Amino acid sequence: MSYKVKIMPSGHVFEVETEETVLDAGLRQGITLAYGCRGGACGACKAKVLAGEVDYDGREPIALGSFEKEQNMALFCIAKAKSDLVIQGQEIELTSELEKKILPCRVEKMEKLASDVMGIWLKIPSTQRLAFFAGQYIDILLSDGRRRSFSLANAPHDDELLELHIRYIDGGEFTHQVFGGMKEKTMLRFEGPLGQFTIRENSTRDMIFMAGGTGFAPIKGMIDHLFSEKCQRKMTLYWGVRHEDSLYMQDLISQWQADHENFTYVPVLSEPLPESGWQGRTGLVHQAILDDYPDLSDYDVYAGGSPLMVEAGFEAFSQQGLSGEHYFSDAFTFANDKKKSE
Repeated sequence: MSYKVKIMPSGHVFEVETEETVLDAGLRQGITLAYGCRGGACGACKAKVLAGEVDYDGREPIALGSFEKEQNMALFCIAKAKSDLVIQGQEIELTSELEKKILPCRVEKMEKLASDVMGIWLKIPSTQRLAFFAGQYIDILLSDGRRRSFSLANAPHDDELLELHIRYIDGGEFTHQVFGGMKEKTMLRFEGPLGQFTIRENSTRDMIFMAGGTGFAPIKGMIDHLFSEKCQRKMTLYWGVRHEDSLYMQDLISQWQADHENFTYVPVLSEPLPESGWQGRTGLVHQAILDDYPDLSDYDVYAGGSPLMVEAGFEAFSQQGLSGEHYFSDAFTFANDKKKSE
């Protein structure tokens, strides 16, 4: 059985089978709704059901707050249609240049960025090119068919090597391989580019970037891209971690501050060590933004990090004027083949 889905305001119509998600059905038929993690965690695919019914086959739509559920909002990356639908959704037009590819690659360089973060740089064959938008991710394809997803930390103009920031996860098979056995020249395969966590470059709003842990990776690519485009909009990066030694690439960020008057950096530690003598901001990273911006109605906010951080940020920011259409997010989860695994 199949149902019809009508998207407003475009009026586009497509069909969805009972066992596929609304997002997957659209992608299959050339209609790209906004999405990010594809696992119900980041909220990028969130939109309103104007008519009809969906359910989640027992999965928890963790990126939906109770108020949003009452307003008939749905997460279309995991929602399945139970009737014909009319939805109010954001359609993304990607150029045909950005086709997904499965490519081999070689680990060209490895560098420990922090005690639990490894940077790896991948080289694809010289006869190939991966076109992508800043903020997108790739899936590393494991030998048994499973996938592990990692954001691209480099900007599209700097694509000689693909840069990934991989956090060590206790019990994580792939991250154990990266930290324990992987060497330079190791061969891998990946699919990409994937995801819709990208800069809305037609906006004129100033931007706030909120990173948690290795959520810095896609945001690094975004900021590098904006600098390359000589963007004059104001940008403020808030990066939240537990301890100071988890803040890596600080020389790069210092250079950004020296070179660009429209860029500001605010690191935030949730659990500073007494012996570190930390004199900067403390607490939760989204709270630091709330403290600095009592009115967020005129900003675009980009968030990369854990689902809890992404969800807490949106719920709190919406109370200070930020609308959902100006909140863009990418949530990382761990040890789940269908979600971001940074």
